[in-house]
Amino acid sequence: MSELAESFRSALEAVSAPTLVHDAARILFANAAMQRLLGYDEAALGAMPPHGWAAEDFADVLRRYGERCLAEEGELPAIEIEALTGSGARRVLEIKAQRVVHEGQARAVLTGQDLSDIRHVQTSLINVGRVLYQILENSPVATLVIDKAHRVTHWNAACTQLTGREASDMLGRNDTWRAFYSEARPLLADLILEGTIEQERERLYGKRCNPSQHVAHAYEVEAYFPNFGREGRWLFFTAAPLVDAHGEVVGAIETLQDVTRRRQAEDELRRHRGELENLVADRTAELLSTHHELEAFLENASVGIIATANNRVMRGNKKFAEMFELGGVSPHGLPTRSLFKSDEDFDALGRVAYPVLSEGGSLLHEMEVCTLAGNTLWVQIIAYVANPAEPTAGTWWLLQDRTEVRRVQRELELNYERIKHTNTRLEEAQNQLLQAEKMASIGQLAAGVAHEINNPIGFVSSNLGSLRGYVEPVFGLLALLRKTPPQQLPAALAAELARVDAAVDLGYVEEDLPQLLDESEEGLSRVKKIVQDLKDFSRVDHADWQDADLNAGLDSTLNVVMNEVKYKAEVRKDYGVLPPVRCIAAQLNQVFMNLIVNAAHAIPERGTITLASRAEGDWVCIEVADTGTGMTEEVRRRIFEPFFTTKPVGKGTGLGLSLSFSIVQKHGGRIEVESQPGIGTRFRVWVPVQPPP
Repeated sequence: MSELAESFRSALEAVSAPTLVHDAARILFANAAMQRLLGYDEAALGAMPPHGWAAEDFADVLRRYGERCLAEEGELPAIEIEALTGSGARRVLEIKAQRVVHEGQARAVLTGQDLSDIRHVQTSLINVGRVLYQILENSPVATLVIDKAHRVTHWNAACTQLTGREASDMLGRNDTWRAFYSEARPLLADLILEGTIEQERERLYGKRCNPSQHVAHAYEVEAYFPNFGREGRWLFFTAAPLVDAHGEVVGAIETLQDVTRRRQAEDELRRHRGELENLVADRTAELLSTHHELEAFLENASVGIIATANNRVMRGNKKFAEMFELGGVSPHGLPTRSLFKSDEDFDALGRVAYPVLSEGGSLLHEMEVCTLAGNTLWVQIIAYVANPAEPTAGTWWLLQDRTEVRRVQRELELNYERIKHTNTRLEEAQNQLLQAEKMASIGQLAAGVAHEINNPIGFVSSNLGSLRGYVEPVFGLLALLRKTPPQQLPAALAAELARVDAAVDLGYVEEDLPQLLDESEEGLSRVKKIVQDLKDFSRVDHADWQDADLNAGLDSTLNVVMNEVKYKAEVRKDYGVLPPVRCIAAQLNQVFMNLIVNAAHAIPERGTITLASRAEGDWVCIEVADTGTGMTEEVRRRIFEPFFTTKPVGKGTGLGLSLSFSIVQKHGGRIEVESQPGIGTRFRVWVPVQPPP
């Protein structure tokens, strides 16, 4: 690019317009303005063909334009092309070319003007105009525009729908009033355009035309148009001036909105408001009357009524003041804590009341409270929150004094407990009486049996003694006869003796008869012992308190119930030396009988019953242990309850151990129980040697 004369280059460099010089083959020169425009330096341009900087779709146009310039004289008409800059951007350029001859060589001098910004502005203006037109045309708000001559330039579809006038009928006309009124009069836009809005608005619109609070120099009106529709319409319309760049008014725009439904709703609302105000007035009068009645009810109620909030009494009635002995103290502001004897009572009510009241429920509770004078009251409390939607708003409390009722109730409860205790004692006494009667019957039976049996036993025993005395000489005589040789005896006697010996076996009879006599005497002794044990067990002749040997009582009881025991268990005895015990022996024998029989019943097949006794200090202990099925903890806790039994229906009354417990208590003693399921049970009966008075 150094082939141009320095003076020519300097002249072209001084030109402010982007300038480029090329021949038929390459670019010879580009001034600084052209380099900035194209985004290439001088070296990069020098390496390009003359059309190398044009966009691909404009390169051929630029090439032909350059060739024409080199071939024709004078300045060529300008063309528009798009250049591809060094940054990759496309720019629109207006190019002018002129042929010059420098140092005998034809050169094409190109000057360029960047049209990109101008085109961008033009496109933007076109787009803005198109958007504004679409906004006006597609707006749901009826809109019209008039120019300075009051001619309609815009009339959108919403305006057509509102007025029934097509845009084709209205555009270009200056009698816009015909679409709205029955006689000629200016529109709001006409007044703004003429600048007479301030003078004419009150005459035409009264007080309904006011400046807009949102748009400067704009006005707005709401008016009724009877010509629209069958019943007319209410329209809210605004108008604003349109000004040019110099601030001169060149037209006006007016928008119209159908507010008929809103006006109708407002009229309906006003009607309802009037009805509501009348209703409120009626209800207010009713509430005022109810309020007076409620106040009278609260003050004259027979129960104390208070309202509380934030742990303070907000109000309280006359009965409350009387109940809690307020005297001259006002209930308002009184801390609720002062109505309780202690913090524990106050907190206890809170723990009961809060879960119920916080859920909007009502509380029913009774407790002890305290008056301001320090006296205690037992009150029934009914509480509920004033507003269930806001449980913390406050609470109403109804307090009924039940102190006297509580006192009577407690006396009734005490009387009931006394009656129940007396009834229990009567039941125990009745049971003991029944048992005593049974034991007395057994004793009387035993005495009768002993009396009736003793006489036969006496003469049978005496006869057995006599028989033994008679038999022994007879056996001596038989022995003598048997020792005498048969030839020394008469023949008839020897024959008869041989026959009797053969028939009776006198040798066997001589040997067996003494044993039979011994066994008979032993049987008589056993019958005597059984009769004596039966008498000892019932102790019918010793029904009062006296000293007794409990080991003997245990033995006599065992003999009486042996028939229940002998087929179920082996009885083991471990008796210690016992002092005489002051007791009613028949009753303790009954306890031993119940324990031994229960032990036998607890053994399913075959087991062991152990009877033991020992003395410890001033106490005697009798143990009855078995290897039976044992008891669970639940059963063990209930065995002394009356009528509780684990036996099948009809097999037990449930009174044996209950009666035994009462008998031992009567003797000042106690019963201890140890039991494990599957292992067995051990009862210990502790009886004092000398019972308490």
